[in-house]
Amino acid sequence: MKNTPADYFWLNLGLLFIATSGPLGRWIELPPELSIFWRSVLAIPLLLLYLLLTKQSIKVSFQWNRAILFAGILMGTHWVTYFYALQWSNVAVGMLSLFTFPVITAFLEPFFFKTKFNKKHIFLGGLTLLGIYFLVPSVALAKAHGPAIALGVFSALCYAVRNLLLKKASASGNGSQQMLAQVVIIALCFSPFLEENTLSISEPFWLALVFLALFTTVIGHSLFLYSLTRFSVTSASIVASIQPLYGILIAYIFLNEIPHWGTYIGGALIVCAVLIESLTPKKG
Repeated sequence: MKNTPADYFWLNLGLLFIATSGPLGRWIELPPELSIFWRSVLAIPLLLLYLLLTKQSIKVSFQWNRAILFAGILMGTHWVTYFYALQWSNVAVGMLSLFTFPVITAFLEPFFFKTKFNKKHIFLGGLTLLGIYFLVPSVALAKAHGPAIALGVFSALCYAVRNLLLKKASASGNGSQQMLAQVVIIALCFSPFLEENTLSISEPFWLALVFLALFTTVIGHSLFLYSLTRFSVTSASIVASIQPLYGILIAYIFLNEIPHWGTYIGGALIVCAVLIESLTPKKG
């Protein structure tokens, strides 16, 4: 089955919503553990409402239990380390260190599915990595940004393994159903970080958390998980490499974070990788 323009549209729409997590994670002045807790708690009723309105089951089948448990833990770890990377640096460094995950995915996918390495994916992953090298400002290579970059790469590893785990568990899972199960697990994991002064969180931060829950988490991640039923994990991950450009543009507009000159070179390389992946005939 060849991927249709509609497949790419829904994938990119999901990526655009997910990209808002960078600017929001940078802007929300809360401990990342608390932000992730409320992001998950607020997403639960939204996902429940969507599943009920569309008359879909909210239960995860028995064979999914272990996969969903590990996926939820990996997703929670990915989110919190990503938010720390954003707070310790900036949107560009945080997002672009995270986007080593297509390269990580390309190398890990053959081990999960016992397939041969795809030379094209290795090439595109390398092209993406080269783009990321140019996108990261020179200051990001300084010692002060080392911990943020390390956390971003670790976050990428968790995200890649989570995607591969879900893909291996089911080729036709319901994205919203999967996301509901994961945010419940994440909320439980981060509930010990709930602070007594939660009500003192300012209104703008509450609005940002609601946006993070609805658009970034519920809509964005559900669309991305749906896309995993239409694309290989590596294909979806490489197309997702355009996401930092979305995030950097949003940060430029709303946070006045001006891109480094290397953004234009790196962005061109990433767009080339995305276009090659998108235009090459393939099976999902």
